Amino acid sequence: MREWLGLEPETFYDARRVAILPMGFCYPGVGPSGDLPPRPECAPAWRAELLAMLGNVRLTVVTGRHAHAYHLRSGTADVTTMVRAWRSWAPRLYPLPHPSPRNNGWLCRNPWFAAELLPALRKDVVKAVGEPG
Repeated sequence: MREWLGLEPETFYDARRVAILPMGFCYPGVGPSGDLPPRPECAPAWRAELLAMLGNVRLTVVTGRHAHAYHLRSGTADVTTMVRAWRSWAPRLYPLPHPSPRNNGWLCRNPWFAAELLPALRKDVVKAVGEPG
């Protein structure tokens, strides 16, 4: 994620500049192909209230299918569809795939992600946190 954002560790891990919020605060367990999805009652119970406490949010990165469904009301839309539509929400919000090695195949099949989306994201990150990419 740091590489995608173009941030140095000092900035990425500075809680005054970057906040990382999971879709759930409890580990849902292991499923047949990785971790199970976040429990459905978690985000509705706390997420809006916690987001409101953040104050002046300049840029939001929405990572993975479950975050897309919550923030973008994407319903059953797949990750590729949501990420491909990134221009619809930029420069304030960027839907991204999950930055997992399991998604290396997705990254290879979607070269536009690195060629088009990431440079735009990094430019907007610089505006949001003031760090040169």
